Amino acid sequence: MCPQPLEWRAPRPLPDTPLRSTSNDNSKQPGDGGRDPQPRVSAFSEPGFRRYFFTSCQSNMGTWISRFLLGWSAWELTQSALWVGITSALMLLPTFVLSPLFGVISDRVSPRSGLLCTIGSQGLLGALAAVSILLGWFSIEWLLLLALGIGAISAAHHPMRLALLPRLVSRETLPGAIGITAVVFNVSRILGPAAAGWLLAHTSLSLAFAIAACLFAGACLPLLAIRGIEAPEHRSQGAMLAQLAAGMRYARAHDTIRLALLLTLVNGLLGRTVLELLPALSGKLLDGSATSLAVLTGSAGAGSVIGGLLLARQHGGEEALQRLIKACLLGSSLVLLPAAWLSSLATTAIVVGALSLLTTMTGTCSQALAQLAVDEGFRGRVLSLWTVFAMGGPAVGSLVMGAAADLWGIAPAIITAALMALVATAALSRNAS
Repeated sequence: MCPQPLEWRAPRPLPDTPLRSTSNDNSKQPGDGGRDPQPRVSAFSEPGFRRYFFTSCQSNMGTWISRFLLGWSAWELTQSALWVGITSALMLLPTFVLSPLFGVISDRVSPRSGLLCTIGSQGLLGALAAVSILLGWFSIEWLLLLALGIGAISAAHHPMRLALLPRLVSRETLPGAIGITAVVFNVSRILGPAAAGWLLAHTSLSLAFAIAACLFAGACLPLLAIRGIEAPEHRSQGAMLAQLAAGMRYARAHDTIRLALLLTLVNGLLGRTVLELLPALSGKLLDGSATSLAVLTGSAGAGSVIGGLLLARQHGGEEALQRLIKACLLGSSLVLLPAAWLSSLATTAIVVGALSLLTTMTGTCSQALAQLAVDEGFRGRVLSLWTVFAMGGPAVGSLVMGAAADLWGIAPAIITAALMALVATAALSRNAS
Protein backbone atom coordinates (compact mmCIF):
# COMPACT_ATOMS: atom_id res chain seq x y z
CA MET A 1 0.00 0.00 0.00
CA CYS A 2 1.37 3.40 -0.95
CA PRO A 3 1.98 5.76 1.99
CA GLN A 4 -0.36 8.71 2.26
CA PRO A 5 1.22 12.14 1.68
CA LEU A 6 1.74 14.37 4.67
CA GLU A 7 -1.07 16.92 4.59
CA TRP A 8 -0.74 20.47 5.80
CA ARG A 9 -2.62 21.40 8.93
CA ALA A 10 -3.21 24.85 10.33
CA PRO A 11 -0.15 25.86 12.39
CA ARG A 12 -0.57 25.93 16.11
CA PRO A 13 1.36 28.12 18.55
CA LEU A 14 4.55 26.45 19.66
CA PRO A 15 5.36 26.25 23.36
CA ASP A 16 8.43 28.12 24.49
CA THR A 17 10.43 24.93 25.01
CA PRO A 18 13.74 23.75 23.58
CA LEU A 19 13.74 22.50 20.02
CA ARG A 20 16.01 19.73 21.23
CA SER A 21 14.99 18.06 24.46
CA THR A 22 17.37 18.71 27.33
CA SER A 23 17.70 17.40 30.83
CA ASN A 24 17.76 20.88 32.36
CA ASP A 25 14.67 22.02 34.22
CA ASN A 26 14.44 25.75 33.62
CA SER A 27 11.26 26.25 35.61
CA LYS A 28 11.44 28.84 38.37
CA GLN A 29 11.55 27.57 41.94
CA PRO A 30 10.05 29.23 45.01
CA GLY A 31 12.39 31.70 46.59
CA ASP A 32 14.43 32.41 43.46
CA GLY A 33 13.38 36.05 43.47
CA GLY A 34 11.70 35.76 40.08
CA ARG A 35 15.02 35.07 38.38
CA ASP A 36 15.77 32.25 36.01
CA PRO A 37 17.73 29.67 38.06
CA GLN A 38 19.63 28.63 34.94
CA PRO A 39 22.06 31.30 33.65
CA ARG A 40 22.05 32.08 29.98
CA VAL A 41 24.40 29.77 28.18
CA SER A 42 26.18 29.82 24.86
CA ALA A 43 25.54 27.40 22.04
CA PHE A 44 29.07 26.12 22.70
CA SER A 45 27.75 24.50 25.88
CA GLU A 46 26.08 21.93 23.60
CA PRO A 47 28.51 19.08 22.70
CA GLY A 48 26.86 18.49 19.33
CA PHE A 49 27.20 22.13 18.33
CA ARG A 50 30.87 22.20 19.34
CA ARG A 51 31.53 19.34 16.93
CA TYR A 52 29.43 20.96 14.23
CA PHE A 53 31.39 24.21 14.66
CA PHE A 54 34.61 22.53 13.51
CA THR A 55 32.74 20.93 10.62
CA SER A 56 31.40 24.34 9.60
CA CYS A 57 34.83 26.01 9.79
CA GLN A 58 36.50 23.46 7.54
CA SER A 59 33.67 23.05 5.03
CA ASN A 60 33.23 26.81 4.61
CA MET A 61 36.95 27.29 4.03
CA GLY A 62 36.93 24.47 1.50
CA THR A 63 33.93 26.00 -0.27
CA TRP A 64 35.41 29.48 -0.64
CA ILE A 65 38.80 28.13 -1.71
CA SER A 66 37.12 25.97 -4.37
CA ARG A 67 34.96 28.84 -5.66
CA PHE A 68 37.97 31.13 -5.94
CA LEU A 69 40.03 28.48 -7.74
CA LEU A 70 37.28 27.80 -10.27
CA GLY A 71 36.77 31.50 -11.00
CA TRP A 72 40.51 32.06 -11.35
CA SER A 73 40.86 29.00 -13.59
CA ALA A 74 38.02 30.19 -15.84
CA TRP A 75 39.90 33.44 -16.46
CA GLU A 76 43.25 31.71 -16.97
CA LEU A 77 41.79 29.25 -19.47
CA THR A 78 39.72 31.72 -21.53
CA GLN A 79 40.76 35.31 -20.69
CA SER A 80 37.03 36.03 -21.03
CA ALA A 81 34.80 37.77 -18.50
CA LEU A 82 31.83 35.98 -20.08
CA TRP A 83 33.17 32.54 -19.16
CA VAL A 84 33.97 33.75 -15.65
CA GLY A 85 30.35 34.90 -15.35
CA ILE A 86 29.05 31.59 -16.70
CA THR A 87 31.19 29.71 -14.17
CA SER A 88 29.84 31.83 -11.33
CA ALA A 89 26.26 31.38 -12.55
CA LEU A 90 26.64 27.59 -12.68
CA MET A 91 27.73 27.61 -9.03
CA LEU A 92 24.76 29.76 -7.93
CA LEU A 93 21.74 29.08 -10.16
CA PRO A 94 21.12 25.44 -9.09
CA THR A 95 20.40 26.70 -5.57
CA PHE A 96 17.36 28.63 -6.81
CA VAL A 97 16.04 25.74 -8.90
CA LEU A 98 16.93 22.66 -6.85
CA SER A 99 17.05 23.85 -3.24
CA PRO A 100 13.25 23.57 -2.66
CA LEU A 101 13.29 19.99 -3.98
CA PHE A 102 16.18 19.11 -1.68
CA GLY A 103 14.17 20.74 1.10
CA VAL A 104 11.57 18.00 0.60
CA ILE A 105 14.32 15.36 0.83
CA SER A 106 15.72 16.93 4.01
CA ASP A 107 12.29 16.45 5.61
CA ARG A 108 12.59 12.70 4.91
CA VAL A 109 16.16 11.84 5.93
CA SER A 110 18.54 12.46 8.80
CA PRO A 111 20.10 15.90 8.22
CA ARG A 112 23.39 14.60 9.63
CA SER A 113 23.51 11.86 7.01
CA GLY A 114 22.53 14.31 4.29
CA LEU A 115 25.26 16.73 5.35
CA LEU A 116 27.86 13.96 5.32
CA CYS A 117 26.84 13.19 1.73
CA THR A 118 27.04 16.81 0.54
CA ILE A 119 30.36 17.58 2.25
CA GLY A 120 31.86 14.30 1.07
CA SER A 121 30.69 15.01 -2.48
CA GLN A 122 32.34 18.43 -2.42
CA GLY A 123 35.58 16.80 -1.31
CA LEU A 124 35.29 14.28 -4.14
CA LEU A 125 34.89 17.09 -6.70
CA GLY A 126 37.99 18.81 -5.32
CA ALA A 127 39.96 15.58 -5.64
CA LEU A 128 38.71 15.09 -9.22
CA ALA A 129 39.83 18.61 -10.10
CA ALA A 130 43.31 17.97 -8.68
CA VAL A 131 43.66 14.65 -10.53
CA SER A 132 42.38 16.09 -13.83
CA ILE A 133 45.01 18.85 -13.66
CA LEU A 134 47.80 16.35 -12.99
CA LEU A 135 46.65 14.18 -15.92
CA GLY A 136 46.32 17.14 -18.27
CA TRP A 137 42.55 16.78 -18.68
CA PHE A 138 41.60 20.10 -17.11
CA SER A 139 39.79 22.23 -19.69
CA ILE A 140 36.96 24.74 -19.80
CA GLU A 141 34.52 21.85 -20.30
CA TRP A 142 35.83 20.08 -17.19
CA LEU A 143 35.70 23.34 -15.27
CA LEU A 144 32.06 24.00 -16.20
CA LEU A 145 31.08 20.47 -15.15
CA LEU A 146 32.83 20.98 -11.81
CA ALA A 147 31.10 24.34 -11.32
CA LEU A 148 27.71 22.79 -12.09
CA GLY A 149 28.46 19.95 -9.68
CA ILE A 150 29.35 22.39 -6.90
CA GLY A 151 26.15 24.32 -7.59
CA ALA A 152 23.98 21.19 -7.41
CA ILE A 153 25.66 19.97 -4.22
CA SER A 154 25.26 23.42 -2.63
CA ALA A 155 21.54 23.29 -3.42
CA ALA A 156 21.33 20.11 -1.32
CA HIS A 157 23.78 21.30 1.33
CA HIS A 158 21.87 24.37 2.50
CA PRO A 159 18.58 22.63 3.49
CA MET A 160 20.49 19.84 5.25
CA ARG A 161 22.67 22.30 7.17
CA LEU A 162 19.73 24.46 8.21
CA ALA A 163 17.69 21.41 9.27
CA LEU A 164 20.54 20.01 11.40
CA LEU A 165 21.34 23.09 13.48
CA PRO A 166 18.12 23.14 15.59
CA ARG A 167 18.67 19.45 16.40
CA LEU A 168 21.98 20.30 18.09
CA VAL A 169 21.00 23.18 20.40
CA SER A 170 18.17 24.21 22.68
CA ARG A 171 15.51 26.69 21.65
CA GLU A 172 17.08 29.34 23.87
CA THR A 173 20.53 29.10 22.28
CA LEU A 174 19.36 28.69 18.66
CA PRO A 175 19.59 32.42 17.72
CA GLY A 176 23.12 32.55 19.11
CA ALA A 177 24.08 29.38 17.24
CA ILE A 178 22.86 30.90 13.98
CA GLY A 179 24.89 34.03 14.76
CA ILE A 180 28.02 31.94 15.31
CA THR A 181 27.56 30.13 11.99
CA ALA A 182 27.12 33.52 10.30
CA VAL A 183 30.48 34.61 11.74
CA VAL A 184 32.12 31.42 10.44
CA PHE A 185 30.63 31.97 6.99
CA ASN A 186 31.74 35.59 6.73
CA VAL A 187 35.23 35.00 8.12
CA SER A 188 35.67 32.12 5.66
CA ARG A 189 34.48 34.37 2.84
CA ILE A 190 37.45 36.63 3.63
CA LEU A 191 40.10 34.04 4.56
CA GLY A 192 39.18 31.45 1.90
CA PRO A 193 40.03 33.54 -1.19
CA ALA A 194 43.13 34.90 0.58
CA ALA A 195 44.31 31.35 1.31
CA ALA A 196 43.56 30.28 -2.26
CA GLY A 197 45.57 33.21 -3.63
CA TRP A 198 48.52 32.31 -1.39
CA LEU A 199 48.36 28.67 -2.50
CA LEU A 200 48.36 29.68 -6.17
CA ALA A 201 51.32 31.99 -5.62
CA HIS A 202 53.43 29.49 -3.69
CA THR A 203 52.30 26.02 -4.79
CA SER A 204 50.20 24.82 -7.74
CA LEU A 205 46.58 24.72 -8.84
CA SER A 206 46.34 20.94 -8.39
CA LEU A 207 47.71 21.12 -4.84
CA ALA A 208 45.31 23.95 -4.00
CA PHE A 209 42.34 21.81 -5.10
CA ALA A 210 43.76 18.86 -3.15
CA ILE A 211 43.97 20.97 0.02
CA ALA A 212 40.34 22.03 -0.47
CA ALA A 213 39.42 18.34 -0.78
CA CYS A 214 41.29 17.59 2.46
CA LEU A 215 39.36 20.35 4.24
CA PHE A 216 36.09 18.73 3.21
CA ALA A 217 37.35 15.33 4.36
CA GLY A 218 38.36 16.82 7.69
CA ALA A 219 34.94 18.43 8.02
CA CYS A 220 33.30 14.99 7.96
CA LEU A 221 35.20 13.72 11.02
CA PRO A 222 33.50 15.87 13.72
CA LEU A 223 30.17 15.24 12.02
CA LEU A 224 30.66 11.48 12.34
CA ALA A 225 31.01 11.93 16.10
CA ILE A 226 27.52 13.46 16.38
CA ARG A 227 25.04 10.75 17.35
CA GLY A 228 21.31 10.47 17.78
CA ILE A 229 20.20 12.60 14.80
CA GLU A 230 17.53 10.55 13.09
CA ALA A 231 15.08 11.35 10.31
CA PRO A 232 12.08 13.48 11.39
CA GLU A 233 9.47 11.42 13.24
CA HIS A 234 6.64 12.76 11.06
CA ARG A 235 8.55 12.71 7.80
CA SER A 236 6.99 13.87 4.55
CA GLN A 237 5.81 11.16 2.18
CA GLY A 238 4.31 11.05 -1.27
CA ALA A 239 5.22 12.75 -4.54
CA MET A 240 7.97 15.35 -4.20
CA LEU A 241 6.12 18.08 -6.09
CA ALA A 242 3.01 17.52 -3.98
CA GLN A 243 5.07 17.77 -0.80
CA LEU A 244 6.81 20.89 -2.10
CA ALA A 245 3.41 22.46 -2.77
CA ALA A 246 2.29 21.47 0.74
CA GLY A 247 5.35 23.19 2.19
CA MET A 248 4.62 26.36 0.24
CA ARG A 249 1.00 26.37 1.43
CA TYR A 250 2.18 25.87 4.99
CA ALA A 251 4.65 28.78 4.76
CA ARG A 252 2.05 31.07 3.19
CA ALA A 253 -0.57 30.28 5.84
CA HIS A 254 1.77 30.53 8.85
CA ASP A 255 1.81 34.19 9.94
CA THR A 256 5.26 34.18 11.54
CA ILE A 257 6.99 32.22 8.77
CA ARG A 258 5.37 34.33 6.07
CA LEU A 259 6.58 37.46 7.85
CA ALA A 260 10.11 36.05 8.20
CA LEU A 261 10.28 35.23 4.49
CA LEU A 262 8.96 38.64 3.43
CA LEU A 263 11.38 40.48 5.73
CA THR A 264 14.19 38.36 4.29
CA LEU A 265 13.11 39.33 0.78
CA VAL A 266 13.05 43.05 1.65
CA ASN A 267 16.51 42.74 3.19
CA GLY A 268 17.85 40.95 0.11
CA LEU A 269 16.21 43.12 -2.54
CA LEU A 270 17.15 46.45 -1.00
CA GLY A 271 19.87 46.25 1.67
CA ARG A 272 22.03 43.36 0.48
CA THR A 273 21.74 44.57 -3.11
CA VAL A 274 23.81 47.67 -2.35
CA LEU A 275 26.60 45.46 -1.00
CA GLU A 276 26.53 43.40 -4.20
CA LEU A 277 27.08 46.62 -6.18
CA LEU A 278 30.21 47.77 -4.34
CA PRO A 279 32.27 47.99 -7.58
CA ALA A 280 29.67 50.36 -9.05
CA LEU A 281 29.44 52.27 -5.77
CA SER A 282 33.21 52.75 -5.77
CA GLY A 283 33.27 53.78 -9.43
CA LYS A 284 30.37 56.23 -9.36
CA LEU A 285 30.74 57.82 -5.92
CA LEU A 286 34.52 57.58 -5.44
CA ASP A 287 37.55 57.30 -7.71
CA GLY A 288 36.89 53.70 -8.73
CA SER A 289 40.41 52.56 -7.86
CA ALA A 290 41.27 49.06 -6.71
CA THR A 291 42.31 50.50 -3.35
CA SER A 292 38.90 52.10 -2.79
CA LEU A 293 37.09 48.89 -3.69
CA ALA A 294 39.36 46.88 -1.40
CA VAL A 295 38.63 49.24 1.51
CA LEU A 296 34.87 49.04 0.92
CA THR A 297 34.99 45.25 0.60
CA GLY A 298 37.00 44.98 3.81
CA SER A 299 34.56 47.28 5.59
CA ALA A 300 31.63 45.14 4.44
CA GLY A 301 33.39 42.00 5.65
CA ALA A 302 34.16 43.55 9.04
CA GLY A 303 30.56 44.70 9.44
CA SER A 304 29.18 41.25 8.69
CA VAL A 305 31.55 39.61 11.19
CA ILE A 306 30.65 42.14 13.91
CA GLY A 307 26.96 41.62 13.19
CA GLY A 308 27.34 37.88 13.66
CA LEU A 309 29.33 38.36 16.87
CA LEU A 310 26.62 40.63 18.29
CA LEU A 311 24.11 37.84 17.75
CA ALA A 312 26.35 35.02 18.99
CA ARG A 313 24.83 35.24 22.49
CA GLN A 314 21.40 36.38 21.36
CA HIS A 315 18.51 34.92 23.33
CA GLY A 316 14.81 35.55 23.08
CA GLY A 317 11.61 34.37 21.52
CA GLU A 318 9.80 35.18 18.32
CA GLU A 319 8.53 38.61 19.40
CA ALA A 320 12.00 39.80 20.40
CA LEU A 321 13.43 38.61 17.08
CA GLN A 322 10.68 40.38 15.13
CA ARG A 323 11.43 43.65 16.91
CA LEU A 324 15.15 43.28 16.24
CA ILE A 325 14.62 42.50 12.54
CA LYS A 326 12.39 45.53 12.03
CA ALA A 327 14.82 47.77 13.91
CA CYS A 328 17.72 46.56 11.73
CA LEU A 329 15.73 47.07 8.51
CA LEU A 330 14.83 50.56 9.67
CA GLY A 331 18.48 51.23 10.47
CA SER A 332 19.57 49.97 7.04
CA SER A 333 17.15 52.35 5.34
CA LEU A 334 18.29 55.34 7.39
CA VAL A 335 21.95 54.53 6.75
CA LEU A 336 21.36 54.59 2.98
CA LEU A 337 19.35 57.82 2.80
CA PRO A 338 22.41 60.18 2.80
CA ALA A 339 23.94 58.29 -0.17
CA ALA A 340 23.84 61.40 -2.38
CA TRP A 341 26.24 63.18 -0.02
CA LEU A 342 28.84 60.41 0.16
CA SER A 343 32.04 61.70 -1.39
CA SER A 344 34.95 60.52 0.77
CA LEU A 345 36.32 57.01 1.14
CA ALA A 346 36.16 57.15 4.95
CA THR A 347 32.47 58.08 5.20
CA THR A 348 31.49 55.63 2.46
CA ALA A 349 33.38 52.84 4.22
CA ILE A 350 31.57 53.63 7.48
CA VAL A 351 28.19 53.52 5.73
CA VAL A 352 29.05 50.24 3.98
CA GLY A 353 30.25 48.69 7.24
CA ALA A 354 27.12 49.75 9.10
CA LEU A 355 24.89 48.49 6.28
CA SER A 356 26.68 45.13 6.23
CA LEU A 357 26.32 44.81 10.01
CA LEU A 358 22.59 45.58 9.92
CA THR A 359 21.78 43.37 6.92
CA THR A 360 23.71 40.47 8.46
CA MET A 361 21.74 40.82 11.68
CA THR A 362 18.48 41.01 9.71
CA GLY A 363 19.24 37.87 7.71
CA THR A 364 20.45 35.93 10.74
CA CYS A 365 17.46 36.89 12.89
CA SER A 366 14.97 36.15 10.11
CA GLN A 367 16.42 32.65 9.78
CA ALA A 368 16.20 32.19 13.57
CA LEU A 369 12.59 33.40 13.51
CA ALA A 370 11.66 30.85 10.85
CA GLN A 371 13.55 28.10 12.70
CA LEU A 372 11.71 28.81 15.96
CA ALA A 373 8.27 28.94 14.34
CA VAL A 374 8.32 25.98 11.95
CA ASP A 375 6.94 22.53 12.75
CA GLU A 376 9.58 19.80 12.51
CA GLY A 377 7.85 18.03 9.62
CA PHE A 378 8.14 21.12 7.41
CA ARG A 379 11.55 22.43 8.52
CA GLY A 380 13.55 21.44 5.44
CA ARG A 381 11.02 22.83 2.98
CA VAL A 382 10.54 26.11 4.84
CA LEU A 383 14.28 26.70 5.27
CA SER A 384 14.90 25.90 1.60
CA LEU A 385 12.41 28.66 0.75
CA TRP A 386 14.29 30.97 3.11
CA THR A 387 17.50 30.13 1.23
CA VAL A 388 15.90 31.00 -2.11
CA PHE A 389 14.63 34.33 -0.74
CA ALA A 390 17.93 35.17 0.96
CA MET A 391 20.06 34.41 -2.12
CA GLY A 392 17.59 35.30 -4.84
CA GLY A 393 16.75 38.74 -3.44
CA PRO A 394 20.24 40.22 -3.95
CA ALA A 395 20.52 38.55 -7.38
CA VAL A 396 17.31 40.15 -8.66
CA GLY A 397 17.92 43.40 -6.78
CA SER A 398 21.40 43.80 -8.26
CA LEU A 399 20.00 43.55 -11.78
CA VAL A 400 17.22 46.09 -11.14
CA MET A 401 19.31 48.54 -9.12
CA GLY A 402 22.21 48.29 -11.56
CA ALA A 403 19.91 49.24 -14.44
CA ALA A 404 18.41 52.08 -12.36
CA ALA A 405 21.88 53.37 -11.49
CA ASP A 406 22.81 53.55 -15.18
CA LEU A 407 19.60 55.44 -15.96
CA TRP A 408 19.35 57.83 -13.00
CA GLY A 409 22.69 57.62 -11.21
CA ILE A 410 23.82 55.50 -8.28
CA ALA A 411 22.77 57.93 -5.51
CA PRO A 412 19.11 58.32 -6.64
CA ALA A 413 18.87 54.55 -7.08
CA ILE A 414 20.14 53.91 -3.54
CA ILE A 415 17.90 56.57 -1.99
CA THR A 416 14.89 55.10 -3.82
CA ALA A 417 15.77 51.65 -2.48
CA ALA A 418 16.06 53.07 1.06
CA LEU A 419 12.63 54.70 0.82
CA MET A 420 11.10 51.50 -0.56
CA ALA A 421 12.63 49.55 2.33
CA LEU A 422 11.11 52.01 4.82
CA VAL A 423 7.67 51.68 3.25
CA ALA A 424 7.87 47.87 3.02
CA THR A 425 9.06 47.51 6.63
CA ALA A 426 6.28 49.80 7.88
CA ALA A 427 3.65 47.90 5.89
CA LEU A 428 4.84 44.50 7.13
CA SER A 429 5.00 45.77 10.71
CA ARG A 430 1.44 47.07 10.52
CA ASN A 431 0.15 43.81 9.05
CA ALA A 432 2.00 41.79 11.69
CA SER A 433 0.46 43.91 14.43
